[in-house]
Amino acid sequence: MKQIEIFEITSPCIGVCQSGPSGYCLGCFRSRDERLHWIKLEQDVQSKIIKVCAVRKKRFLANKQKPSTELDQPLQNDLFD
Repeated sequence: MKQIEIFEITSPCIGVCQSGPSGYCLGCFRSRDERLHWIKLEQDVQSKIIKVCAVRKKRFLANKQKPSTELDQPLQNDLFD
């Protein structure tokens, strides 16, 4: 049984809207498909995406300290793959 959210989950967009080397937005860390279908997704899926985006951001910031060749590897954590 799905838990019903009382409040609408707002888009995590911060207006940066630029794809990074892994294909995720450098502002919100969502994939293209996650951004494109955001409005149509159920709230439980939106909530999962927000959690996954936090992991992506953490990995991105950790990898930022590594040599650039490692930054070219995509993050394998897209809910639409």
